[in-house]
Amino acid sequence: MQIIPLALALFSLLPHSTLASVLAIDYGTDWIKASVMSPGVPFDVLLNKDSKRKIQASVGWKKTDRLFGTDAFNLASRFPSDSFSSIKYLQAAPFDSDIVSYYTTISTAEVVKTSRDTVALKQSDGNEWSVEELVGMQFSYVKKLAEAVAGEKVTDVVITVPPYFSQFQRDAVVDAVEVAGMRTLTLINDGTAVAVNYAMTRTFSTPEYHVIYDAGASSIRATVVSFSTPDATSGTQIAVAGVGYDLKTGGTELDRRLREILIEAFNTKHHKDIREDKRGMAKLWKEAGRVKAILSANTDATATVESLAWDIDFKAKITRAEFETACADLKDLYARPIDDALRNAGLTLENVTSVILTGGSTRTPMIQAAVRAAVGDEKIALNVNADEAAVLGAALHGAGLSRQFKTKNIKVTDIGLHDIQASYLATSSSSRTITSLIFPAGSKVGTKKTLTFKRKEDFVINFDYKDSVAPGFPTRFLEVGIEGVAEAIANLTELGATDPVVKATVTLSESGFVSVSSAVAFGEIKDDSIAGKLKGFFGGGSSAEAEVTPENSPPRETDSSSSSEAAKPSGATNSTPEKEKEEKKKATPKDNTITLNTTVVFPTIPPMTAEHKKNARSRLRAIDLDEAAVARKEEARNTFESYLYRMRDLLDEENRDTPFKQCSQEAERKAIAAKLDESFAWLHDKGDVAETSQFLDKRNALETLERPIIHRYKEIEEFPQALNNSQMWNWSTRLFLQEAKENMTAEAAAELPSKWTQDELDSLEKTLKEHETWLNEWVEKQKAVKMNEDPVIETTEMKARAKVLETALMRLVKRKVPKAVKKKKESTTTTATTSEEATSTATAAEESASVADTPKAEGGGDDNTDTDTCRS
Repeated sequence: MQIIPLALALFSLLPHSTLASVLAIDYGTDWIKASVMSPGVPFDVLLNKDSKRKIQASVGWKKTDRLFGTDAFNLASRFPSDSFSSIKYLQAAPFDSDIVSYYTTISTAEVVKTSRDTVALKQSDGNEWSVEELVGMQFSYVKKLAEAVAGEKVTDVVITVPPYFSQFQRDAVVDAVEVAGMRTLTLINDGTAVAVNYAMTRTFSTPEYHVIYDAGASSIRATVVSFSTPDATSGTQIAVAGVGYDLKTGGTELDRRLREILIEAFNTKHHKDIREDKRGMAKLWKEAGRVKAILSANTDATATVESLAWDIDFKAKITRAEFETACADLKDLYARPIDDALRNAGLTLENVTSVILTGGSTRTPMIQAAVRAAVGDEKIALNVNADEAAVLGAALHGAGLSRQFKTKNIKVTDIGLHDIQASYLATSSSSRTITSLIFPAGSKVGTKKTLTFKRKEDFVINFDYKDSVAPGFPTRFLEVGIEGVAEAIANLTELGATDPVVKATVTLSESGFVSVSSAVAFGEIKDDSIAGKLKGFFGGGSSAEAEVTPENSPPRETDSSSSSEAAKPSGATNSTPEKEKEEKKKATPKDNTITLNTTVVFPTIPPMTAEHKKNARSRLRAIDLDEAAVARKEEARNTFESYLYRMRDLLDEENRDTPFKQCSQEAERKAIAAKLDESFAWLHDKGDVAETSQFLDKRNALETLERPIIHRYKEIEEFPQALNNSQMWNWSTRLFLQEAKENMTAEAAAELPSKWTQDELDSLEKTLKEHETWLNEWVEKQKAVKMNEDPVIETTEMKARAKVLETALMRLVKRKVPKAVKKKKESTTTTATTSEEATSTATAAEESASVADTPKAEGGGDDNTDTDTCRS
């Protein structure tokens, strides 16, 4: 477990009411890890309902009950068609691709084709769920866990993805996030996320290169990362230099091969083909995972499955040597991603400080041995948490992007892995295609390229991967139509533009998406002013002409900032205001740059449309509502049943001296007992089909009978304190009146103003006597009341009457001393002695008054009922 030091904790920059939590999810093939950034919440990994730090990436149904995590994974042995795991393989996968065929060899789920030619999984009851919906369910489950911890709604999320994910797969991840009711703050490559985690507690006085080696369930990836800390102000710089990967290896493939060993052992021993039994295959898949974990630390393990199939108990001994022999052809592939990543980065092992191991499959001995043999023991580093480094790094990265938190200053620069090219027809009437590589593999994300076209009609730009991203996946992923060209070019020509062109800005976003962020028609408009002619004569014209490309040549790539500068018209000088106004009217930035419309088409694997996502959210919302209703019903039933057993225990004849028995009457207990028997009979007969409201009504009927008994008990319990409070105010008021009267006498003798009038004191004394009389009378009456009888005096009434006395008293206690009226001196011969006597008298009066201002709240009066009086 990795605990983040306090110095690196996230601190709020805004008031709590304006904060929004950020959720990070490391979505793996086998496991999900999550972390939520929220004020007051420790920076750590989220726990699931079983207090586990990782969640099985599974969702399933047990009849009508939806399950997640390990519960859903274990369900496969009983309901093999209703438990769905390793869904990550199928994200955006074409139905006829190789990965779908591979998935059918490791899963018992039934795959079907969607209207988008992607994959859906079919339940035994016929319900079909697209991959985006199933992943969205898992994201929604994690979202609820995060909201329970954060205490507020969670909408922003950061998701880790493998660096080789194509735009198809990244679209599928974002669609799943939206189906779950959240929005994607960013996607981050998992190797980059681990690098952020590694840099959290470190500084780099000199630049260092490290390899992040991530062996997961579906693949092995290696990411070469440079770390540097130029100075305190610029923070830590992280730059991805190269990436290598292999899609044929990983923990799932090892599980598959180990299961093949178990299948062969069963078939050979029992002469039956276990592949014909879905439940048996699901049980063997689970057992293969368990045996693999044992072989990671032992040289042999025993596989045992009770009633595997056809009531046959299976048992077989598997050795590590046997397992490694079955995987011998993969041995050379384990370390190859490291070589590929170093080659793409232009580095060698001598340039690398360490190879950091992460991912669950790095615990497998054969993989560890292959990596150690390739890089040497001295390069191996185990200084990050193999399971949690990616999610913690993603969480810190997301918190920094959200601008809601103060984090360590870490700047990340990532790269794209695939060659991306743009193509378009040479002319509208031509069939010849012009192709240009716009983002070569290794291009930095977050960059833009401006393509310049000399076209006079609408046209389409096609975006393709130069090579297939995976077997069976198409290369073309986007078509962008540029519309309104002819009209825009005509308008620019009419304004005097020479050789107007079309400029399209293509963006490779931080999340790895390619898009046309803007398209404009641009033309340099001739400046006929004197200043413009002089500028043209001396070569001061715009550089836009240099960007015009021939009609039949590929579009040239220019920096977006320089092209925008070229679009600015030259200013005029030495002209009159009238002429300046006229020339501004002729050519302004808006006049020589006209925005064009763009239409986006996904020709091969389209992401979910807005309507698809709306329908998916509706389906998931309906499930959530049904589950919430079931949960409320179960809670109502459990609460009602617990209440029945509690009442039965209270009525038990053996419990004679309980408060319930002492405060209840025989008739009341008989009525409750009769209702209790009726409720137990109803629960046994109709509890399974009853509605939530019926459980609540049945309980309310019993509570109505019990309520008078509870009321008596509470009154007995609260009576002593209420009586003490009333007597305290009686005593305080008497003390105040006594001292106030003495002060008034002294003030009158000294001819000083008094804080109170005689009428006010008389009124307070009257209120006091009324309260004392009432209290004495009703307390005496209460003494005759038995515990199982209703009280004749309620504590609420006692508190209310004491409040009246308290208010009257405090109104006089808080009264300020009025200012004394100064008298004119009758004679200048007044002696100092007389003045001193007057001052002394006034001081004594003020001191006396101050004593009366603070009534003491202790003890009780000798003329009142004793404070320890209670109901008998």
